[in-house]
Amino acid sequence: MKQLLTKGRMAAIIVTAILLVDQAIKIWVKTNMARGESIRIADWFFIYFTENPGMAFGMEIFNKLFLTSFRIVAVVAIVWYLWKLCKESVAKIPTGYIVCLSCILAGALGNIIDCVLYGQIFSESTSYQVAQFVPFGEGYAPLLYGKVVDMFYFPLIEAHWPLWIPFVGGEHFIFFSPIFNFADASISCGIIALLLFYSRYLGREQQQEENKSNEKTTA
Repeated sequence: MKQLLTKGRMAAIIVTAILLVDQAIKIWVKTNMARGESIRIADWFFIYFTENPGMAFGMEIFNKLFLTSFRIVAVVAIVWYLWKLCKESVAKIPTGYIVCLSCILAGALGNIIDCVLYGQIFSESTSYQVAQFVPFGEGYAPLLYGKVVDMFYFPLIEAHWPLWIPFVGGEHFIFFSPIFNFADASISCGIIALLLFYSRYLGREQQQEENKSNEKTTA
């Protein structure tokens, strides 16, 4: 029980810390910058304010309501999975595994807050107008239709394709052009760390579940 509380507390602290940082950055950008405005930090790093109704890194693939609903379902599933792991096999769970899942959970929650609430509490951001807080329900979009605030832009390499390359020769090229936020980075880091360091553990968890299922069927 003590281990459960310790790991659960650690997960809660990680999620809370990431959420606070993510929302602090987004609210500052939203209330201090017009859409499309940028702040140059270095040649390869800009704070560039943009909003997107789609997935991480500015991609727009699915319907907005479907995407927000999917995010909420995914968050509920991750919370349930974390609780299940801590409750049933707490001694076997690597601390890093809990950290990775917590980062993914926090990032998903951070973007859900944007989708669910930002359209209700902010006026619209435009290229000539900075958004402001408004009374709840008087914002720029209905509930669940808010836009995700993105701001980190890392054009690490900017050049032109060599002329001899078919189709794209001579065209302008930027290496790593997506604009993302702290929540996106948290999700990506959590997933990459899981794949790099805990893929075998994920496989064992799946095999254990299959064995339990087979035992119940046999019984």
